[in-house]
This record gives sequence, C-alpha cells and structure tokens, in this order.
Amino acid sequence: MEMNDPAPAGAKDTVYREELTHGDIAVIEDIVRSTGFFSDEETGIAVELAEERMVRGDKSGYFFIFAETGGEVAGYACYGPIPGTVSSFDLYWIAVRPGRQGNGLGSELLSRVEGLAAAMGCTRLYADTSTREQYGPTRAFYLRSAYREAAVLEDFYAPGDGKVIYEKIIG
Repeated sequence: MEMNDPAPAGAKDTVYREELTHGDIAVIEDIVRSTGFFSDEETGIAVELAEERMVRGDKSGYFFIFAETGGEVAGYACYGPIPGTVSSFDLYWIAVRPGRQGNGLGSELLSRVEGLAAAMGCTRLYADTSTREQYGPTRAFYLRSAYREAAVLEDFYAPGDGKVIYEKIIG
C-alpha cells in the first residue's frame, strides 16, 4: 500500500510514515498512556519495542507505521514476524489518541499494517487483547475488521482477565 494513499473519511490531511525517529519514543509513550487502557508495565513494553527498533533496525523484528494529522502523531501501530514461524506476524500495538478515535484512523492503520505485512510475506496476522469489559470495543474492532477469534486463554493476564487471540489470513 502506498504511503500517500488517500486518508480515511474524517481523517483528511493524514500522512502515514514508517520511519521511527528518536522523538517518536516519547510520542508512543504519550499515545499509549492517553488511551487509559494500559498499565505502566504495558506502556514500558510499548516503549521498549520502539527502543529496540532504534538500536537494531529491521533485525529487531519490530516495524512501525505512524498516522500524522495536523502535524501531530494521532496514532501508530507496531507489528512484525513471530520468531520461529514461517509467515505468521503479530500486531503488537495499535493505538489512537482518544480525541482522534472514531473516524476510521485505527481501521486505516490496521489495513496498512496488513498490506505492509503481506508484502513482507505474512499470511496470518495475530492480535491479542484482554477479556476485560473495558476492551469490548477493541474486540468488536477486530471482529469488524474480519478477524476471527482463534483462542481465549482464561485468567492469562490476571484472575478474571483473560487473553483473546484474533487471527486474520492475509496475503
């Protein structure tokens, strides 16, 4: 997918880029925190993936796409091949600033991740989320995006907080 393709409805003037800059590390932390969904530990993991990418480049296995609207990073996604597999990829993170949600930006980021991953040889893309009620809209997002619920791991994150794994065949 071309990075200068038209933006989704409601997000005109959005520019997409794949290059991670040092300044993006703080932006990633800010976006993840701003959603109100993630713990300090989870936010730290999002930052670690970006730092690993800065140090190791493509060898890190972490790839990014950023959506910039009005000169501000409005959302981002991080994805990459799953070690030990031939063509399976993980969607590690997808997050959109709360004030920018609801206009198709998350769907556009996901669509672009799918295209970029397919170009890298991906045939199956996996996304994980929590079973907590707070994550109901996230689960609905994956189902609307043609992902299927592949597995539920009860009490994965904590008692009463399971993990749902979604899968989409792409490529």
